[in-house]
Parts: sequence; C-alpha cells; structure tokens
Amino acid sequence: MTESRSALPPKFEITAAEIDRVVARFYAKVRRHPELGPVFGAHVGDWPAHEDKIGRFWRNAILHERNYDGFPQRVHLQARDVKEGHFPIWLGLFDETLAEELAPETARKWSALAHRIGAAFRMGILQRDQPQNAPPRLF
Repeated sequence: MTESRSALPPKFEITAAEIDRVVARFYAKVRRHPELGPVFGAHVGDWPAHEDKIGRFWRNAILHERNYDGFPQRVHLQARDVKEGHFPIWLGLFDETLAEELAPETARKWSALAHRIGAAFRMGILQRDQPQNAPPRLF
C-alpha cells in the first residue's frame, strides 16, 4: 500500500518507525501475557500482518496517513471473548511499552490517545454484554 499523508500536522512528533517499533514490542508482550495472549491468539493467525495493520491504524490516528482501512470497534464487538476487564490490562501493557520505547512527552501524548480510544471500545463492550433490561452501567 502506498503511504499517503494528509495536509494535517501530526498529533504529536513521532516517526512511523517509532510507531512500528512500539506496536511490535507491545504485541510481543501481549503474546506472552497469561490472560490477553489466549484471547488475541484466538483471533490473530498472522502476527506480522496484524502488527502491520495496527501500525497503519496508529500512523493514521497520529500522523494522519490515509492507508488504514478497518473498523476496529466492530472487530472488538464481534469477538465475544473480548471482555470489558481486558482493556485496563491492555492499556497497562501499552503504557509500559510506551514508557520503555519513547521519550516521556511522546509516551504521555500517545498514552492519552490510546486511553481515549480504549474508553470508547470498553464502553461498546459494556453495552454489548449488558442484559437487555438492565439499567445502564457506567464506569
């Protein structure tokens, strides 16, 4: 796929190579994680392809590249073994990886973006798993 950038400036200063490095290191941790590893393993058959796609997602979200095509919220909702409680674990591992791989200010900015996206995904999972007549559950 050809790289395409928009006229918008990046959300913060980071290179595509740094994004790809964080994604690769993060998913190496996910694969070893006792709770997240089996969940991801049930859905990811080709780790290099998955990491490439997620790298494109983040490069789109941060650098405004236009080479990501996907519906991540829908994918998570369709994966019935993805539960609301997985998101704090995911974000904790992601924050740990950001802190290890990036300058503190860059890590802070990417973390804030990841937490906003994670909150939206988590809310979708909460709504998906809520009994039909139950009152709304807020976190």
